[in-house]
Amino acid sequence: MIDKRFESVAALLDGVADLHDGATVLVGGFGDAGVPERLIAGLCALGLRDLTVVSNNAGAGEHGLAALLAAGCVGRMVCSFPRSAGSVVFEELYAAGKVALEIVPQGTLAERIRAGGAGVPAFYTATAYGTPLAEGKESREFDGRGYVLEHAIRADVALVHAATADRWGNLTYAKTARNFNPVMAMAARTTLAEVRELVPMVDPEVVVTPGIFVHRVVEVGR
Repeated sequence: MIDKRFESVAALLDGVADLHDGATVLVGGFGDAGVPERLIAGLCALGLRDLTVVSNNAGAGEHGLAALLAAGCVGRMVCSFPRSAGSVVFEELYAAGKVALEIVPQGTLAERIRAGGAGVPAFYTATAYGTPLAEGKESREFDGRGYVLEHAIRADVALVHAATADRWGNLTYAKTARNFNPVMAMAARTTLAEVRELVPMVDPEVVVTPGIFVHRVVEVGR
């Protein structure tokens, strides 16, 4: 029987071939909700460099993504809100030219990731048309309205936070902690999940992310 459970974050991260210098990593979360804090800490310990991190924001304080940035692991951020309350680490690194930035409107970011998971290579959206964010991108007019071509995002690894998981990797989420996590779980070659609780079996009627998209899980508590 398939068993995707690991006893610790270190064991879960050990031997993941898609985690390497220069990898693209999707990191779930919205503000402080649903952020895979323990997996990010484990990633920091690996000492990788030049990662491209795709997330809603660029971390805050000295934990989570901020810690990953401070450790010098990130070469490029793709996010919607690089500046938020307490995002001092990113701002300092960006001002010093030590990290690159691609800003993507939040809905467009979610759809680019969803498209990556669905196998859709690109799509047109009216968001950002006629703004600096559309510079250098293909645009077209449909029914008298301008649209910008946006490409799907696929990653080497996705780090997600969930409420429960079973041995097969089926996931559920708690309220707003759901945010970007489900679409990110579908858009990476390897999806790693930290969960509040491992259960014998997730009720099929409440599964949000089917285990087919999840490769390894670890219980981290509440």
